[in-house]
Amino acid sequence: MGFESYERFRFRREGRMLTAAIAAPGPVNAVDARLHAELATLFTDLQHDPDSDLVILTGEGRAFSAGGDYGWFEEQIRDPRRFRAIAYEARRIVTSLLDLEKPILCRLNGAAAGLGATVALLCDIIVADERAVIGDPHVKVGLVAGDGGAVIWPQLVGFARAREYLMTGDMLTAAEAARIGLINHAVPAGELDAKVADIAGRILANPRWAVRWTKTVTNQPLKALVAQMMDSSLAHEMLSNMAADRAEAVAAMREKRAPRLTGE
Repeated sequence: MGFESYERFRFRREGRMLTAAIAAPGPVNAVDARLHAELATLFTDLQHDPDSDLVILTGEGRAFSAGGDYGWFEEQIRDPRRFRAIAYEARRIVTSLLDLEKPILCRLNGAAAGLGATVALLCDIIVADERAVIGDPHVKVGLVAGDGGAVIWPQLVGFARAREYLMTGDMLTAAEAARIGLINHAVPAGELDAKVADIAGRILANPRWAVRWTKTVTNQPLKALVAQMMDSSLAHEMLSNMAADRAEAVAAMREKRAPRLTGE
């Protein structure tokens, strides 16, 4: 199938392997309304693509996806109905990624933050450029980590570490992320493509349905957690979007200053 309608992705085929590269405007592939909407349909379309058995998800340029677009944030603050309107998309991003039967490898070429980190971590295998950083700084912009971060982080690194990183919003180096088991591998930039290709080749050398259905059963506990947690996560995130400190946190980020938080 074709992916001609996508504006925020570039696609490349190599045999039965399909690479989907995030290609949003700006230097860090920030999530805007269009990218958010495309992420909500991408994984379903990848599932139905008849010409691929394995997907590589990466970013163009120097970042994978370094979080939300500040202009889009400000629209949601001014009119919370805009935030409410994307709840269905937010849920579908997570559920459709976990529903994807084909193995999906994240080629983490650069920074992944917020939703970018969530999408990366929900992939099956994450291989990072050792210069990359990853984290979920939702709290730093006044939001609950409701887009799936609260689901996946504890499953990868345990509750103690997950709570620390989700509540501080601190970013991790790729090497530290690999050390604690958040991602699979951190390699020198010049070895990134070779490492991804090696893992992809070893997966593709196995019988298709054995691989797909092994992934399917492995994802069942995560899908159960999503069903249990996602509606509450999104509801709390929507509430946090209406807090006074949310607007101040975003303004402070844009103005590159410390936020003047009131606790409201």
